[in-house]
Amino acid sequence: MSTPRTLPSPAERASRAAALLFCVLLIGLCLAWELWLQPTGQGWLALKALPLLPALPGLWRYRLYTYRWTSLLVWLYATEGLVRGPSGRGAEAWLGWAEVALAVALFSACTVQIRQRLKAAKAA
Repeated sequence: MSTPRTLPSPAERASRAAALLFCVLLIGLCLAWELWLQPTGQGWLALKALPLLPALPGLWRYRLYTYRWTSLLVWLYATEGLVRGPSGRGAEAWLGWAEVALAVALFSACTVQIRQRLKAAKAA
């Protein structure tokens, strides 16, 4: 027997909107960084944005599993930013720190969504 679906609360909608926004911004930053702003080599590093693309439909549809794996995946982007931020100069340093900020923001939004959903499930 499946549980009846309920409409998401305003807080759940807000955390989903934040997760989607930060995910799109992180994808945009990865592409812009490697293709236009500070290209390294032939732009192959822009492919690092690809793992985030499958997250978008799941985040949109409130898929709890997607929030969980995205909150783990995002640490790869934070790690790259932590490597390139302090070691880079000029724009590369700023881009690295921006990547860290977006990754932490996406992680936080995913974590808030997960906690809200688990709390609602426990209350039901």
